[in-house]
Amino acid sequence: MTRHSLAVDIGGTFTDAVLLGSDGSTNVDKTLTTHDNLLEGFFRAVDLVLGRSGLAPGDIDDVIVHATTLVTNALIERKGPPTGLILTKGFRDILYIRDEHRYDMYDPQIEFAEPLIPASRTFTLDERVLADGTVLRPAAPEALRALVRQCRDAGLVSVAVCLLNAYRNGANEEALRQVFAEYAPDIYVSLSSEIAPQMREYPRASTVAINAFTQPITGPYLDALVTALAQRGFRQQPLIMLSNGGVLGAAHAGRTPVRMIESGPAAGALVARHFSRLLGLPDLLSFDMGGTTAKACLIQKGEPLITGTFEVDRRYRFKPGSGMPITVPSIDMIEIGAGGGSIASVDALGLLKVGPESAGSDPGPVCYGRGGRDPCVTDADVVLGIVAPDRFLGGDMPLDAGAAREAFAALGNRLGLTAEAAAWGVFEVVCEQMAAATRSHATDRGVDYRGLPLLAFGGAGPVHACRVADLIDSRQVIYPPLASVLSAFGTLVTPLQIDLVRSLVAPLDRPDWLAIGALLDEMAAEGRAALAEAGLPETACRFVHAVEMRYLGQQSELRIDLSEDPRVQRDTEVLRALFEAEYTAQYGLKLDGMPIELVNWRVTVSGPVPERAAAGAPAAAAQTKPETRSVHIAGKARSVPVWQRGALPPVVVIDGPAIVEERETTIFILEGWRMSRHESGSLVAEKTGEAR
Repeated sequence: MTRHSLAVDIGGTFTDAVLLGSDGSTNVDKTLTTHDNLLEGFFRAVDLVLGRSGLAPGDIDDVIVHATTLVTNALIERKGPPTGLILTKGFRDILYIRDEHRYDMYDPQIEFAEPLIPASRTFTLDERVLADGTVLRPAAPEALRALVRQCRDAGLVSVAVCLLNAYRNGANEEALRQVFAEYAPDIYVSLSSEIAPQMREYPRASTVAINAFTQPITGPYLDALVTALAQRGFRQQPLIMLSNGGVLGAAHAGRTPVRMIESGPAAGALVARHFSRLLGLPDLLSFDMGGTTAKACLIQKGEPLITGTFEVDRRYRFKPGSGMPITVPSIDMIEIGAGGGSIASVDALGLLKVGPESAGSDPGPVCYGRGGRDPCVTDADVVLGIVAPDRFLGGDMPLDAGAAREAFAALGNRLGLTAEAAAWGVFEVVCEQMAAATRSHATDRGVDYRGLPLLAFGGAGPVHACRVADLIDSRQVIYPPLASVLSAFGTLVTPLQIDLVRSLVAPLDRPDWLAIGALLDEMAAEGRAALAEAGLPETACRFVHAVEMRYLGQQSELRIDLSEDPRVQRDTEVLRALFEAEYTAQYGLKLDGMPIELVNWRVTVSGPVPERAAAGAPAAAAQTKPETRSVHIAGKARSVPVWQRGALPPVVVIDGPAIVEERETTIFILEGWRMSRHESGSLVAEKTGEAR
C-alpha cells in the first residue's frame, strides 16, 4: 500500500507544503506566510495539498516534518518574554564585554547588536568551578533560594544559567535548576552545561541566552502544533528540522530551540545532498533563492559542510563578529539578503541598491497588490517579462504588472533610466550580490568554486541562477523537479540526527584517552536518548566522530572528521597528519614543529537516511512548439520562446534565451546556454558560449 508523508516549510514570504506518496506521487502548494499566527499559514498550506490529493488527515501514515523561521523571527524582532541571565559573581557584563573583538577595526562608530538580555535582568551567584572541573566553591543553599526568589519577583518567564567553567562540570548549574524546580517551577531554565558545553565564556553565554529567550515561544508553539494536528485527525507526531541537517521530535526541539535557527535553510542543503547523490555529482553548489533571502551551500564529497559556530542578528550582514554567536552545529552556508521581496532603492550617492530590506509577505512586492509601494526584485522580473503575471502560482495569485511598472518608472526617473532599464539593473545587481557572497563563502573555506555545478531552487532561484552561474564561472545549472518547494521536500529526505560537542583540551602528544572515552560515551548516550524520543530504536543508531584541533596558542580550531571511532583507534600520528592536511588546504602552509592541541570532541548520532523519491507535476500533452513573449534583456526587447515544463517532450534541447514555466516558479535561460532533460527529471542547462 502507498504510504504518505507531509512536509511544511515556513519561510519569510511563503509557506510551502509537499505531500509525498511512497509511489512517488507528489502534490505541492504554497501560500503566503502568516507572521502573526504561523499555524494559520501552516494549515492553509496543508489544506491546499490535501485538497489536491483527495486525501484526509488520517491518510498521512508516514512522517510529518516541519521547518520554520519561528526562532529566527523571534531573535530578529526581539519579541521574547522577560528573560534573565545568571552568571558567576564578578562576570555580570559578559554579554556587553563580548570577546573584545572589533569586527571592523577602522570604523570609529562601530556598532554591535544589543545584548538579548539586559543588565537589569542579569544576576550573579557566588560560586566557582575551576578550569579542570573541580568545584572550588559550591553555592550556598540560601543563596540559591534567594536568587530564585529574585527571578520570580522580577516576573521572569525564562532564565539562562552560564556559570564559569560549567562546560567541565555543571554541578553548580544543576543545583540551581533543582531549586528553580522546587520554588519556581513555572520558569523555564536553560543550562549552558547542557545547551553549549564548550569553552569560551562569551559564545557559551550567548548560546544559552538565545535558547532561554526563545524556549517560551517554541515550546508552546510546538505544543499547539502537536495538539492541532491531533485535533484535525493526523495520527503522526511531527518531526522538526534542525540547523544541523537532521530532524528530531517536537518535544526535544522545543527544549532546545537554539538548534532550530537555520531550520528551513538546512533543509535546502539536505535536498542538495540528495540530488548530489542522485545525479552523481559529489561536488556542487546549492543555490536557494526565496522571497526574503538567498542561501548558498557547498556540497563536497556528497555532504554539506558543517560549522560549529555561526551568528544571528548581525548589525552588518557580511561582517562576522557583528552579531550574536551560537555554538551549536549547523549546516555551513551563506545567507544573503537577496530574495524576491528584496527592496530596490537609490542610495545617498545616487547608486542603485537592492536589499537587504525585504517586503516579505505583508505587504510584499508591489505586484502582489497588498499595499506594497517599494519596487522589489519580483516586480523587476515582472516588468522585464520574465515572470508572467497571469500565471503566478498557476494563476491562483495574479500579479499587478501595471503597478509594478509604475513603481519602476518612478525608480527609473531617479536614475535617469526607463522602467525596463531600471528593472534590468535590479536583476543584474541582485545576481552580482549573490555571486559575490558565494565567491567569498567558498574562498574563505579553501574551495575553488569555479566550474562547480549549481543546483537552483526556491521560488526565485530558477529565475536568477543562470546569471549567477555566469558570474561565478559555473558551466552547469540544474533545475530539479519541485524546485520552488524543494526545501520542504528536503525535510523528507533528512534522517533523525543530533550533533553533540564537548570541550576537553589536551596536548596531542599526551591525550588522556580514558577521559576522552568517558566524554564520548556520555555524548553517545545523550544522542541515543534523543533519537529514541523520536522513535528510533537504539540498534538503528549510527555514530560519526570528529575532533577540533589547533596549533598551540591559536585562537580558533579546525574540524577534523574521523573515519574510525577514537575510542578504538588511538593513533595520534594519524590525527596529526589529518590536521596538517586540513590546515594546509585552508591556509596553504603548515607549522612544522609546532605543538598541536585537541580542543573539542564531536559525535553525530543519526538514523538511516530516508529513501524517498518525488515526481514532478503531472505531465500534460507534449508541447511541440513554444509560445513567445517579449522579454527585456540587457536593454533590448527580445522575442523569447516560452515552454511549459510539464509539457516538454521526453527529449528536448532548448537554446537560450528561453523561459520554462512551472506553476510555482520560472526558469530563465540566458543566451549562450543550452538546456536538456536529465533522466532524473531535472532540467540541466550547460554553457555553450558567452552569455549576453
